[in-house]
Amino acid sequence: MSGLRAPTPSERNDAALVRMRSLLPELRPSERRVADLFLADPTAAADLSIKQIASRCQTSTTTVVRFSQRMGYEHLRDLRRDVLRDVARESFETSALPDVSGDINKNDSLHEIVAKVSLAETLSIADTAKTLDVVALAAAVATVVGSSRVDIFGVGASSIVGLDLQQKLTRIGRTALNWSDSHAAWTSAATLGPHAVAIAVSHSGRTIDTIEFLAIARAAGAATIAITNHESSPLAEHADIVLTTAARETGFRSGALGSRIAQLMVVDCMFVGVAQANYERSMSAIRDTYAVVRHLRVTGNS
Repeated sequence: MSGLRAPTPSERNDAALVRMRSLLPELRPSERRVADLFLADPTAAADLSIKQIASRCQTSTTTVVRFSQRMGYEHLRDLRRDVLRDVARESFETSALPDVSGDINKNDSLHEIVAKVSLAETLSIADTAKTLDVVALAAAVATVVGSSRVDIFGVGASSIVGLDLQQKLTRIGRTALNWSDSHAAWTSAATLGPHAVAIAVSHSGRTIDTIEFLAIARAAGAATIAITNHESSPLAEHADIVLTTAARETGFRSGALGSRIAQLMVVDCMFVGVAQANYERSMSAIRDTYAVVRHLRVTGNS
């Protein structure tokens, strides 16, 4: 991918703050300070003038204007309007949750930790549901349905997501392999052909081992799918289909909290789509596997 793709009007109107988080890795340091200001306190930042934003971020007004344009807005006032709309939407969606704010810190009680983690994960799911490209999801489902084999790879928390997908697909009779070792994953990817699918999971989209896995699989002729939080990431360059999450990060183990729950949601949606495409066969497989496990438990062989 070359450069940053400007968001369409529907993307911009739907999720200004989500897009802002997605662009973070691509921004210059001065522009990132502007983004951080909005993300830390959207309501307060949206009330500031261009000069005030520049002053607080220790940058120029030109940088503030450039950041707004990177977000796809001609005028800063339009960005501020959409940020405030996003804040109102989030307030409505989380009205039933405990009233907490700020990142997790060392002085938080367990009660506050539970509240903050549940808030971050609830918003990660809500934002992902709102921004997930259903056309891309349908293409991913069709690709998996038409494949003879699915190979999956991810590192760290993403490997857990890969294992979850592998187990789900196996239970409905699909041939799926999840690789926990990068060298083994690369070796497998090199043997894939036109009827295979390689799925790579990476929150940042910059994990070298995961990028290599997808690049090798594509070179071997396999269809490639990326699940990532950043549509302009290096991983996405090697994917035929990109499924984008919208995870909320926290300073405490950021990649392993909001990202994992958002990725699992995408995996669940893809799995259900695959199962639905051959509903009777999938349901029969689920009943059979349930019966086997239940029998083993009853007879004491598990």
